[in-house]
Amino acid sequence: MEQAIIVQYSLIAAAIISGCASLAAAFSDSRAARSALEGMTRQPEMAGTLFTNMLVAIGLIESIPIIAIVIAIVLVFANPFLG
Repeated sequence: MEQAIIVQYSLIAAAIISGCASLAAAFSDSRAARSALEGMTRQPEMAGTLFTNMLVAIGLIESIPIIAIVIAIVLVFANPFLG
């Protein structure tokens, strides 16, 4: 019975982790893109550099939810709390 409770809470935690990570990534991606677009409108000659930097920043931002989802999957399928 205890293992069933641990599995249930692990599923709830995995859902919360995945949801929060995806929301945070979406918010951060939009902020990075907004800042890059503002910079491109102010200095059009720097558009290529700003675009490259924006893509690198968005790639780094997206790596955080991927790691969080991997941790959530480990929590569900290879739960360290189950004996």
